[in-house]
Amino acid sequence: MNLGPLEIGLVLLAILLLFGYKKLPDASRSLGRSLRIFKGEMKGMKDDDRPRPADAPALPAGTPAGVDGNGRLPGAEHHTPSPDAGR
Repeated sequence: MNLGPLEIGLVLLAILLLFGYKKLPDASRSLGRSLRIFKGEMKGMKDDDRPRPADAPALPAGTPAGVDGNGRLPGAEHHTPSPDAGR
């Protein structure tokens, strides 16, 4: 379907007759606000998918992945067996 300037003009005239002259600025303002909100939400959804570099703790250069600054695995604690554990 090929819309020419005549068809676009007729559509705009029909919209003007349906909604009236006084309601068109309010309607276009509301439509613009809605589109801005929609674009902002879509951008927010795209940003949520990207990993944030601030979430990962900074490790010194050359530190293997999974090793903290003390050379231990995170969450691994050194447990000394108690003398009563063998009984």
